[in-house]
Amino acid sequence: MTEDADQPLESRRPQRVIYPPVWLVIGLIVIFAADQYFPLQRFTGELPQALGSVAIFAGLLLLVLAGGLFKKADTELIPFREVRALVTDGVYRFTRNPMYLGMALILLGTACTTGTVAGLLVTPVFMAIIEWRFIRPEEAMLRGIFSEEFDAYCSRVRRWF
Repeated sequence: MTEDADQPLESRRPQRVIYPPVWLVIGLIVIFAADQYFPLQRFTGELPQALGSVAIFAGLLLLVLAGGLFKKADTELIPFREVRALVTDGVYRFTRNPMYLGMALILLGTACTTGTVAGLLVTPVFMAIIEWRFIRPEEAMLRGIFSEEFDAYCSRVRRWF
């Protein structure tokens, strides 16, 4: 057996210093800075404002709904903490990562409402960071805990949307 195998599961999980909501705030700051200093090209009008508002609202709604399902299942919201349940109902029937998708929608909506092309680049960068730092390690952890149940869930529900 390896040395890691003798440690409790909690201590073997990857440690994260910057959690996803912090990445969201960093993304928002970058969008507003890009709007101010590096807009590249601007787009304005009622349509981008309306689409941005809808995206922000949808993102917030996903965060609230998904968070509520975690609370109902009595499992941790913070990544890599104590996992007591595999949540697969509600919004989790449509995406395996509704909280991360909600954060991405908030960034996209904010970029649309500021009307700067440079701001639109933040969302795919955020999604890449979240996928590599959180989603893939979380999936490996969940596969270790829930194995066949998690594999079946992955086969019927997409990672993002």
